[in-house]
Amino acid sequence: MDPISVFVCEAQPIVIEGLTKVLFASGEFQLTGHVSRLSDAAARLEVMQARIFLTDQSAGTSSILRFVSNLKGAGIQSLPVLWANELSEADAVRALQLGIRGIVKKTAPIETLVDCLREVADGKIWMEDSSQIVGFLHRRESSRLTPREREVVRLICEGMKNKQIAAQLGITAGTVKVHLMHIFEKTGLKDRFALAVHGRGLPGLEPEPAQTALKAIPHAVDQA
Repeated sequence: MDPISVFVCEAQPIVIEGLTKVLFASGEFQLTGHVSRLSDAAARLEVMQARIFLTDQSAGTSSILRFVSNLKGAGIQSLPVLWANELSEADAVRALQLGIRGIVKKTAPIETLVDCLREVADGKIWMEDSSQIVGFLHRRESSRLTPREREVVRLICEGMKNKQIAAQLGITAGTVKVHLMHIFEKTGLKDRFALAVHGRGLPGLEPEPAQTALKAIPHAVDQA
C-alpha cells in the first residue's frame, strides 16, 4: 500500500528535516511537500491533493481557521491537522467545528503525532487527551436537542442552579434533572461542568467568546 501523503506548513527547515525522517520511519506516511507560509499553501495543496495538511500554529489561530474553512470551497480535500504550541479548550472546540480534523501539541512525543495522523487519515477526529470534546463533536450533527432542552443548556451556561432554572421555565426542579439527563445522553457530555463549558457550541445555541462562557463555571458544579 502506498504511504499516506502529508503536506506541511512549517517555517523551520530543521523541523521539516526531522519530520521527513519521522514520517518515513513510520512506514505509513510520506512528506510530499512543504511551505513556510500559510498564504502559499492553498495553491500547492490544489495541485498535490495530499491526504493530510499539517500546519504549524505560527500563522496565528484565526488565520489558520479562516484558511481551513475555505479549503472545501476551493475543492481541496486534504484533511487539516493543527500542530499547536498552545491552544485554549474553547479555541480547540472552535477549530474542530470549523474543519480541523486533528490537534496535536508540538511538545507531544513522536508516537503521539503519528497516532494523530493515522486517526485523521482514517477519517476520524483526533485531539490529545480530549475524548470528551471529540465525542461531543461527533454527536452534535446526529443528536438534536429539543427547544426546552436548549433553554436549559442556555441557563446552565448563565450559571443558574436547578431551582432557578425551574422557576425561570415554570417547571419543577425534578423536571430540570430529567432534561439534564437527556441532554447528557444526546451530547455525550458527562456532567454539569462540561455542559457549562461546551454548551454554547450545541446545535441551536449561538457560540460566544470563551470568556463569557467561562463565567458560568464556578456555579456549574452546584446543582441545588
